[in-house]
Amino acid sequence: MLHLDQSELDRILTFPSLVESLRQAFAGTWTTPLRQHHGMPGIDATGAEVENALLLMPAWTGPGKENYIGVKLVAVYPSNGQLGLPSIHGLYYLIDGHTGQPLATMDGARMTVWRTAAASALASTYLSRPDSSTLTMIGAGALSPFMIRAHMAVRPIQEVFLWNHNIRKAHELAEQLRSEGLPVTSHPDLVTAVGKSDIVSAATLTTTPLIFGKWLKPGTHVDTVGAFTPTMRETDDELVTSASLFCDTRTGALKEGGDLAIPISQGVITPEDVLADLHDLTRGVHPGRTSTDEITYFKSVGTALEDLAGAIAVWKSR
Repeated sequence: MLHLDQSELDRILTFPSLVESLRQAFAGTWTTPLRQHHGMPGIDATGAEVENALLLMPAWTGPGKENYIGVKLVAVYPSNGQLGLPSIHGLYYLIDGHTGQPLATMDGARMTVWRTAAASALASTYLSRPDSSTLTMIGAGALSPFMIRAHMAVRPIQEVFLWNHNIRKAHELAEQLRSEGLPVTSHPDLVTAVGKSDIVSAATLTTTPLIFGKWLKPGTHVDTVGAFTPTMRETDDELVTSASLFCDTRTGALKEGGDLAIPISQGVITPEDVLADLHDLTRGVHPGRTSTDEITYFKSVGTALEDLAGAIAVWKSR
């Protein structure tokens, strides 16, 4: 059985092609059972108690000329940064849907960052202004460079502000990305950076809001992919009550992502206030952005459909 590591995925995948693969997948009729999320208490490097997680994410395309099954197994250890390790490790397993035979395994963590960023870029094609030229990226972890490249693949981004609670990490990542030709500079003032931006993206593990509605200029698109549990959130109540709300999947984002789950549980918003998910957008059920001054917000917690679409794209292009 073939194994495709991080370098092979990076060699094969591109954001323009992956975004289109996701567009077709969300517009289709694939089956994606709600992922299993198992909390696992642990101890970090300082001896403090932490909550780790084990995620099991299956999906299948169903009968047809092309028939695939896949499952991703992911371990999430948020405190791994203390050890100089990534917070996410995982493995993807692709299966022939006609016979059940194993086809390949793939680096699950690498697939996660590629498909997560591509899903946000897909949403941006419907929700951000086509002339969006300035991006603020909040967070300097493993996902951030992929989010920047993905947004730049679908919008004419000319300037990127990078903010992180540890400004040294923001400086280091900005320097690395500039050496690769990307227009990224670290920014010490999050309020100012957000206020200048057409798109604001966040990929953090914060439990308290970092993006406030009062900071946003008219026409801003906000995209958050961190805060993937019901107790985490990257946005405040003012943002979710003033923006047009969208998500990757209603079954996941409304229950698992605190940015929507918390204000829903507190009666600040209702599930009906979420106008559409990626299924609705790709099928034309909802048009997405409807005016230049509209503030749009996209919440993503991830779905196994994205992983399967990415794995199939890799398998067919290997």
